[in-house]
Amino acid sequence: MPTSTDATASTAERYRAFADVEARGMSACYEGWAHGVADDPETIALIDELPSPKRQPNLVFTASRFQGVPIGPYHLFRDWLHQHWLEVRATALTHATQTNEAGRCALHVPVLGAIEGPIALLEVGASAGLCLYPDRYGYRYTGRPQLDPADGPSEVVLDCTVDDRVPVPARLPEVVWRGGIDLNPLDVRRPDDVAWLEALIWPEHEDRRARLRAAAAVAAADPPYIVAGDLNARLHDVAARAPDGATLVVFHTAVLMYLDERGRERFAEQVRRLPGHWLSVEARSVTPGIALREDVPNDSTDLALALDGVQLAWAQPHGRAIRWVPNP
Repeated sequence: MPTSTDATASTAERYRAFADVEARGMSACYEGWAHGVADDPETIALIDELPSPKRQPNLVFTASRFQGVPIGPYHLFRDWLHQHWLEVRATALTHATQTNEAGRCALHVPVLGAIEGPIALLEVGASAGLCLYPDRYGYRYTGRPQLDPADGPSEVVLDCTVDDRVPVPARLPEVVWRGGIDLNPLDVRRPDDVAWLEALIWPEHEDRRARLRAAAAVAAADPPYIVAGDLNARLHDVAARAPDGATLVVFHTAVLMYLDERGRERFAEQVRRLPGHWLSVEARSVTPGIALREDVPNDSTDLALALDGVQLAWAQPHGRAIRWVPNP
């Protein structure tokens, strides 16, 4: 089945996949819009004016919301889109899907907590870098004591449902360096960049919108080092900036689907040659070099969480839940 980011699939197929797999159970608004587009040749003709990589539902819907589309049923969205297509088109051409969900740090902490520190974090597909601060946020894992930063409670507290096997650490990792790579880095000190990040959050997810604002304040107070460029071209030179004496951890979450197959394979080859560790949280279809478990329904959107090529868990894409696999 095609995915919504599959540039070789038809636009109708991509929007139908987005509705049936990604938006279902997560956003009734986006599910309805995507089904509507998939069955609407006139709207598809508009979207097909964009280059294929820019036709993905998440980008078109986000560009529409950035330009002020009201939330409502498909027929209202359709009317608005046809009236404001030039603005939406311009926004889609100059922006990218750079969802920067701080909640994903809840997926990373159980793994980072088992790595000998201090840690140097390098995120590929970093966006504004909000996932580079796992030590600055608080965590409420089900059935476990709340985890807070060493210097006291944080304004950002992340809730995550876990099973008994998830190795929640007793303390947060010590992070001494934060670096990132992104084709178009965002800066939370720029209001337009924050507005774009807010538009990327799906309509019903008000808790995520509030979390974004709080996490942006954390990042603005101590901005990370993020370079613009292709992750395969810049990986080694950015990794070389990590300080001596720190354990390098290269990580990424829901990023590799934006690379073609050769790009993903090249990245896996490069990251394996680096010192330190490789933490991957990706869709099952884009996990080069990782042997996936088969104990999850085929229609699940859970991501495969892996360390150094070994799958450890299934993870909800926005960080809401982790299910550790037996005997990883």
